[in-house]
Order: sequence, then structure tokens, then C-alpha cells
Amino acid sequence: MDLVLGIDGGGTGCRAALATATGDILGRGRGGPANIRTDLAGACANIVDAARLAFADAGRDPDLIGTADAVLGLAGANVGDYKQRLEAMLPFRNSRIENDSLISLEGALGDHDGAIAALGTGTVYLGRQKGQFRPLGGWGFQIGDLGSGARIGRDLLQETLLVHDKIHAGSPLTGIILERFNNDPSEIVEFTTTAKPADYGAFAPMVFEHAAKGDAAGQKLVERAVADVEETLAVFDLSPTERLCLLGGLAGLYAPLLSRRYRAIMHPPLQDALGGAVAMAVRVFGKTGGGHG
Repeated sequence: MDLVLGIDGGGTGCRAALATATGDILGRGRGGPANIRTDLAGACANIVDAARLAFADAGRDPDLIGTADAVLGLAGANVGDYKQRLEAMLPFRNSRIENDSLISLEGALGDHDGAIAALGTGTVYLGRQKGQFRPLGGWGFQIGDLGSGARIGRDLLQETLLVHDKIHAGSPLTGIILERFNNDPSEIVEFTTTAKPADYGAFAPMVFEHAAKGDAAGQKLVERAVADVEETLAVFDLSPTERLCLLGGLAGLYAPLLSRRYRAIMHPPLQDALGGAVAMAVRVFGKTGGGHG
């Protein structure tokens, strides 16, 4: 039987699905982090582990992973030469590596034109119109990822320091943050020395929650984030017949806040990113066949 692999890899983990050449999923597996920009060797090992587990879950010999063709959607594939280096390391018969946003779009939109906005710890956008793809963002919260959880958290800490210095008026939200850091701004600064994007992003739900209660600082931060998201979406110039899918951990918080134009074309994703990777693997390799099991 001809087999293909779909793999979805990000900074927190990776998932693999083994499928027939017609897209019927036979087995699934999970592995550790697979951001190829931050740890190429570790990502490769975790991808292979997930693939082997998918073979085992399907009742097949994991040593046969070298007979399968794979499509991999991976965080970090849009930067540098990591993609090319990983291709040389992978054991699959054929490998096609794409940025994780592409498999997310494949899963969310299917054959429809439109765009996805992945709104989580980071943000990344991808549009597809008449067969042409247009990626936006995904540059990291230090210099990009406007509207992301990490950026909102960073902006909250900045606002809290402005309140501490009596440059801005305070609010219950900034008061809570000051208390969390023992009313000591130097502790906030120390936090930023080692904080990772997810550490900043952990503050984002709190910002949305307080904004909904009328907190002035929370409302200001959320309004800025919503404006950033809409400014990016405007680049796609989506028509009323195209689809918009919001993905990621903050999608549900943003959905009711976007303007009517975007709410009118918003659709739930048809399937997740792993399903998109499998669908792409079937399209790319299905005609010629995957590995033989």
C-alpha cells in the first residue's frame, strides 16, 4: 500500500499522521518541539520519533518510515537555510518542507480562496487568491508579531512601568501587574532578561478579560491589538466571497472584536494543520505513490 506522512511541527511539539495515498489516516504520533530555527538537530529527532509512533499506531513497522513520502509544515522554515539543512537529515523517501502557516491554510480553507490569521503567542498570516500565496508577519514579537499574545504581554508590562512612573494613569489591571512583581519595577525588568515569548503571552488572556470589564489600560491594549490585526488583514483585500479563518489560542478572543467586514466572511477551519499536511501530501505525492508498507 502506498503511504504518505503529514507532519505539523512547532515550538511546543509536533504531530505526525500516516495516511494512504487517498488521505485515509491510519495512525498518529506525537513528538517534542520542532522549531527548526531554534534547535535543528532536536527538531529532526522529534519529527522522526513522531513519524515512527504514527507507523506503530497504524500497526506497521516503524523501520519502514524511509519508504514514505512526507509533507512537513514547520515553524522556522521561512527563515535562513534551516529548511534545506533539515531536508538533508530526514530519513523519508521524499520530503517537502513548508512553513507551518501553509499547512494551516490548507487545513482551514480547503479549496477556498481567502486567508488565515494565526493568532497565538506569535502571529502569522497567509492569503491564497487565484492560486497565489501571500505570507505576512511571523517575524517574532521583538520586531513584529503585532497583536500576538507575546506582544500584548510585553505592551502590558511597558504600560505598567509607565503607570509606575506616573506618566500614564493606572487601572486595576496595571495594579494587579505591579502587585505581581511586588511593586518593584526592577523585578519587571529582571523578568524580561530571561522571559520567552510564551512567558509574555501568558498575560494576554488577562488583558482581554479586563478590557471586557471596562478596564482603561486593558481596553487601550486590546483596541491597539485589534487595529494591528485589521491593518494586516486589509493587505489581502478580501472579497465577500472569500473566507477568513482565525486560528490559534487567541482566535476566540479576537473573533467578536473584529469589524463587521471581517466577521461576515469568518468561517471555522475545515480541519486542523495536521489535516492540511496530510491533504498536501496526498496532492503532492499521491499520484506517484508514497512508500510501500
